[in-house]
Amino acid sequence: MDNGVRRRVLVVEDERTINQAVGDRLLAEGFAVRQAYDGPGAVAAAQEWDPDLLVLDVMLPGFDGHEVCRRVQADRPVPVLMLTARDDETDVLVGLGVGADDYLTKPFSMRELVARIRVLLRRVDRAAELATRTPATLTVGPVRIDRSGRRVHVDGVDVHLTPTEFDLLVCLAEAPGTVRTREHLLAEVWDWPDAAGTRTVDSHVKSLRGKLGAGLVRTVHGVGYALEGA
Repeated sequence: MDNGVRRRVLVVEDERTINQAVGDRLLAEGFAVRQAYDGPGAVAAAQEWDPDLLVLDVMLPGFDGHEVCRRVQADRPVPVLMLTARDDETDVLVGLGVGADDYLTKPFSMRELVARIRVLLRRVDRAAELATRTPATLTVGPVRIDRSGRRVHVDGVDVHLTPTEFDLLVCLAEAPGTVRTREHLLAEVWDWPDAAGTRTVDSHVKSLRGKLGAGLVRTVHGVGYALEGA
């Protein structure tokens, strides 16, 4: 759903050389770019500019990227690609829990950064298109999914999910009780052509369980996951 309009990316990174390099590359790739260098500046820029996506470093002056993510996501769901200094599962899960959709570990290649951004934006567009062609709501046990409004309720209580968590839940809810392999989830939710990101699936499922309740998503060891309605 580009329609010739440049997609807006807010780059939040306190290392000015990295921020400038990322901004220059995204401009060259056809994106509109705005930059911020600390937590408060990032939140203000997101509220003022309404970006389509955030590239967000974890370690920032003022307050960190996790807090930026919380505040931005409280206003509206927006895809967030988080930059982390280390590939630590705890850091990743904290990021996913507060609203990040994907993460890259420094140092990273600009080519991979651009590819991840395009995948995130394409997923959001595809989900919006599907919502107009499929049943407006899905109900599996205590979980009710409003596809057009991208809202989820569990036992009547509103649960805030990131765009990726929402798409993952919809993929599982479309066939309740059916085991979806990690490879299938990567292809359908992340639009990744290979199985190199299975850990990403596992991390997002852990985050999803933390929000929905541990008993709703069943693990089939060595295979994948299923959403249980009972």
